[in-house]
Amino acid sequence: MQGGNLSSPTSFLLLGFSTAYKAQVSLCMGFSLIYLVTVLGNLLVMTLVWLDTHLQSPMYYFLGHLSFLDICYSSVTLPKILRDSLSPQKTISLVGCITQIYFFLCFGGCECVLLAAMAYDRYLAICHPLHYTALMSKKICHCLVAVSWLSGSFSSLIQALLTAHLHFCGSNVINHLFCEIPFLLEVSCSPNALLNKAVSYALAATVAMVSFLLTLASYVHILRAVLQKGAGRQKAFATCTSHLAVVSLFFGAGAVTYLVPQSSSSKEIDKVLALMYAIVTPMLNPIIYSLRNSEFQWAIRKALCRAGCLSLNAIKYG
Repeated sequence: MQGGNLSSPTSFLLLGFSTAYKAQVSLCMGFSLIYLVTVLGNLLVMTLVWLDTHLQSPMYYFLGHLSFLDICYSSVTLPKILRDSLSPQKTISLVGCITQIYFFLCFGGCECVLLAAMAYDRYLAICHPLHYTALMSKKICHCLVAVSWLSGSFSSLIQALLTAHLHFCGSNVINHLFCEIPFLLEVSCSPNALLNKAVSYALAATVAMVSFLLTLASYVHILRAVLQKGAGRQKAFATCTSHLAVVSLFFGAGAVTYLVPQSSSSKEIDKVLALMYAIVTPMLNPIIYSLRNSEFQWAIRKALCRAGCLSLNAIKYG
C-alpha cells in the first residue's frame, strides 16, 4: 500500500444491526426502555445513598459510585445508538469516534476496578468482621475509588492517543454499533496498527483480567466462609451467585471482544456481546447489587412514605 493512499477520514459509517425500518423502530423502542431503566434505577440508588443516613457504610459508598459510573458508561453509547437506529446515515466524526473510545474505555476500566473493590469490601465484611472498620476506613474507600478512576483514565488515554494516530485506506465503514478499538483496527492500514493492537490487548488484560481475578478470589473466600459457618448460607450463596453472574457477564463479554481475534467470531455475535457489557450490565447492576437488598428496600419504602406525607400535607394546607 502506497504511503500516499493513507488518509484520515473525517467521519465513519456505523452499520449497526439492521437496515429494515420496522426492525430499527423495534430496536429504538427496546434501547429507549433499557436506557430509561438504567438511568432511573441508578439515579434512585445514588439518591438513596446520598439522603439516607442508614446507607452511609463503605458498601453503599461503592454502590453509589458504581451507579454514577453506570449512567456515564451507558450514556457514552446508548444515545448515539438510539439516534442511529432511526437515522438513514449512521455516521460519527473522527473526533467523535476517538472521544467515544476514550470515555467508553475510561468508564469501563473504572467499573472493572470498582467491582473488584466492592468484592474486596464484602470479603472483609464477611471473613474479617472484627477488623472490618479498621481495614475499610473512609480513607481507604476514597483511595480505592481514586485508584479506579486513575487506572481507567490512564489506560483509556493511552489507547485513545494511539488510535488517534491511525491511518485508513479508503474504507470508513465500521461494522459495529459504536466506535471500539478492535473494530477500528479492522479498517486501518496504519503501520502502527499492530502496536495499537498489542497495547490495547495488554491494557485490557491488565485492567480487566486482574480486576476479575481479584473479584473472583474475593467471592471464593466469601463462599468458603459461608459454607463453613453455615449461618445464612442460602441467602449469602444466592447473593454471591447473583453478583458473580453479573460480573462474569461484564468481564466475559468484554474479554471476547478485546482478547479474541475478530476473524474468529461473527459480526452479529460481536454486536450482541457489545450490548451485554455496554448496555445490559449497567441496567442490571442497580437491580442485582442494590434494589434486591433489604436495607435498600426499606429505604425506598421510607422515602415513598415521606413523599406521600409531604403530598398529603401540601394538599391539606394548600
